[in-house]
Amino acid sequence: MTKVHTPNHADSYYFSSLKYQQDYPSLQDSINADVCIIGGGFSGISSAIELAERGYKVVVLESHKIGWGASGRNGGQIIRGLGQNIEGFRKTIGQHGVDTITQLGLNANQIVIDRINKYKIDCDLTMGYCDLATREKHMKSLEAEVAHLNRYQYPHPIELLDKAELKKQVIGSDAYIGGLIDMGSGHLHPLNLCRGEAQAASSMGVKIFEDSKVEKFTAGETIVIKTAKGEVQAKKLILAGNAYLGDLAPKIAHKVLPAGSYIIATEPLDETVYKKLLPNNHAVCDQKIDLDYFRLSADKRLLFGGLCNYSGRDPKDIAATLTPKMLKAFPELAGIKIDYQWGGMIGIGANRLPQIGRLDKNIYYAQAYSGHGVNITHVAGKILAEAINGESELINHFAKVKHFTFPGGKHLRSPLLAMGMMYHQLLDKF
Repeated sequence: MTKVHTPNHADSYYFSSLKYQQDYPSLQDSINADVCIIGGGFSGISSAIELAERGYKVVVLESHKIGWGASGRNGGQIIRGLGQNIEGFRKTIGQHGVDTITQLGLNANQIVIDRINKYKIDCDLTMGYCDLATREKHMKSLEAEVAHLNRYQYPHPIELLDKAELKKQVIGSDAYIGGLIDMGSGHLHPLNLCRGEAQAASSMGVKIFEDSKVEKFTAGETIVIKTAKGEVQAKKLILAGNAYLGDLAPKIAHKVLPAGSYIIATEPLDETVYKKLLPNNHAVCDQKIDLDYFRLSADKRLLFGGLCNYSGRDPKDIAATLTPKMLKAFPELAGIKIDYQWGGMIGIGANRLPQIGRLDKNIYYAQAYSGHGVNITHVAGKILAEAINGESELINHFAKVKHFTFPGGKHLRSPLLAMGMMYHQLLDKF
């Protein structure tokens, strides 16, 4: 049986190729900070960098290792946008809010790229991404996306492809009928990015503590955050645990559903093979409800992900479950060796929009990126830092969006959503 959740990093391709090996101590004392951040993934570390750049004294508390959760386990794709069309929320946030948040999502990748360049983070950044279509309705959706991107003057090259051009430019497979290339999106090594950012944050004076699970916090003018062996007294608090927040803050924890997502990595492929599969090294993702996403690693393995699981139960054998899906796209990979298999939890909100806001006047949170976390977490870090610094426009736009608690409580919400997703997967076949 595949062990998905262990105290240390997942046994993934990312961990095997980790370049940033710095360890951080656990919290053993009582210390003070301007801002304490719970969670050492992209949301927490990005917030820490943004705050440190503004002169704040910051402490980050991570219950496991930096990048242990979804930030270090995901598909490594940086894809434009928020993952959900904001137009349907015009009545709630107004046209200005729609335009502002849309533009923020379309510019999100640039925040990541600028961060990589500024701090010289070695994380295999490669530009080029393609949305794949398997049905005509998916092509119509991509045509609408082109119109949307043009309306907002998206600054990067995009191109809608038919089946022949798709096979020539993007993917050597007959499983797809077309696609949309976006050269403003791409892929990278997420664990190296997250830990490289942590190293940058540490160099600016951010105090990072690993193996420091927060047991509780007490709100007030000074917030007291307690771990097993220490405590932080802070003026402000950011909750950045996302799917792993647990019961620390039930009011927001019940608005995000932890869902499993899984990846396999093949052995390195011969040049003749990988140039046929993905000739221009694009990251790709299809448009199905139960979508597949895949790309090449720097050493030319195929990293194939999917199998979003809402039941709360991990597959007994990730490779045995995902390999048939990989072979539907690339039957020529039959018999290829799978070197790594791993999974993790992503946070999903009921309306699929990221949840960024305040719990109290000095307690902030960001969560529920619904599979678009690599870039949106960095947007969240910027928004939270600006809000703490007194610049509230962006967080106020997000705060107007209503986020509903999942029905069924802690124990029934996953089975209920799993049933709903099965229904939508069935509809997706027609």
